[in-house]
Amino acid sequence: MPRVARLRRSADFLALRQTSGRLGGRCFSVRYRANGLSLARLGLAVSRRVSKRAVERNRLKRLVRESFRRERALLPAFDILVIAQATAAGQPGDVLAGELQTLWRRLAALKPSEGAGTIVR
Repeated sequence: MPRVARLRRSADFLALRQTSGRLGGRCFSVRYRANGLSLARLGLAVSRRVSKRAVERNRLKRLVRESFRRERALLPAFDILVIAQATAAGQPGDVLAGELQTLWRRLAALKPSEGAGTIVR
């Protein structure tokens, strides 16, 4: 994934945690915010609470990155933070990919002006 498509600065993550819209699923929750750029950017949060095993956490991150890479062109210009839930650990890849696909579709339906402070369930 190109460097410009990733959230790297702690200020970007902090802004998403403070003022952003939210989407939720069983295995992942998403925070999003309009970024004023021409492309969507991705940030990941997969903590040790999700799984003690680094192998499992890295697997989840790979799945999210690959799913985002495939759908990135269809997403509005948002900064997106995907937060893994503890229920994601141990789930089969097709279940996780299906939930991510649903979340990307819900995000694609939003307009960039709806990016901050909007809660969508």
